[in-house]
Amino acid sequence: MTIRKERGTAAEDAAVEHVRALGYELLGRNVRVGRLEIDIVARDGEVIAVIEVRTRGSTAWQNAFDSVDFRKQARVRRAAQILWSRRFSKLPGVERVRFDVARVNLDAADGPAVEYVRAAFI
Repeated sequence: MTIRKERGTAAEDAAVEHVRALGYELLGRNVRVGRLEIDIVARDGEVIAVIEVRTRGSTAWQNAFDSVDFRKQARVRRAAQILWSRRFSKLPGVERVRFDVARVNLDAADGPAVEYVRAAFI
């Protein structure tokens, strides 16, 4: 496993712990929809949270939140639309989808630090 892949997995692990601590029900990780992928899918009451996980090293030029540009948002939206029509619209009590972003700092002194933004984009 490459260092980049290891860091990505560690960031997703930290994000999963974070959303579980918020009381979300984990529905899936690295959910494939054809060639598209969603990092984390969780249920927050009546909402399906589609969560993009980002991390950057200390020498990165771009902020992790800024890396979720319009192209990435469009891919995540498309994958969520497909999942909604195939699966999540049929779940009882589920009303909508929300797009969240988790920024994970793996270099924090006391372990991974997660900054979480609900409804980060529409």
